[in-house]
Amino acid sequence: MRTPLMTDQELLKQYLAGNETAFERLVARHKDKVYTSIYMMVKDAYLAEDIFQETYIKVIDTLRSGKYNDEGKFIQWVMRIAYNLCIDYFRKVKRGPGIVTSEGDDIFKYMKFDEVPHDVHLDVMKGENKLKDLIEMLPEEQKEVVMLRHYFDFSFKEIAEYTNVSINTSLGRMRYALINLRKLIEKHNVDVSRINIG
Repeated sequence: MRTPLMTDQELLKQYLAGNETAFERLVARHKDKVYTSIYMMVKDAYLAEDIFQETYIKVIDTLRSGKYNDEGKFIQWVMRIAYNLCIDYFRKVKRGPGIVTSEGDDIFKYMKFDEVPHDVHLDVMKGENKLKDLIEMLPEEQKEVVMLRHYFDFSFKEIAEYTNVSINTSLGRMRYALINLRKLIEKHNVDVSRINIG
């Protein structure tokens, strides 16, 4: 009989009680999602690895200082740290974040396409690449909402807090982003039938 997987919260408790292996399991569990999201923003594998490591250094520092509030949202908290570090990097080099064309398998692990046949993988990859190009054409505020929601799994409440606007404003920006994306999809005749764009 298989042992049930421990939740993030159970692993966190074990780590805080001195079990270093529990934290390694947490990092391994979420590595694909966190690393891929960073990579899609910075477009550089070495830089993505640096920010990934910096993210978990901040996580460890916060956990050890007792400042982490366990609300059952560990991965959302980690993703917020990663996003903030990406934004800090762009501020330092004075250029805005973009969305890179994905290559390799990591993006599929993140997007949960592991169970589909190879030819469908190729269709999805082509659609994802074209969709990212279209997202780049959106106004900055709309693009930011799409990135936070689709790539970083922020809730609309978290998007509102992060961007200092009301939830209604963040929802409105997403609505306009989707309207504009659909127009761009039609205009450029892009097949996104296998991709969930909301």
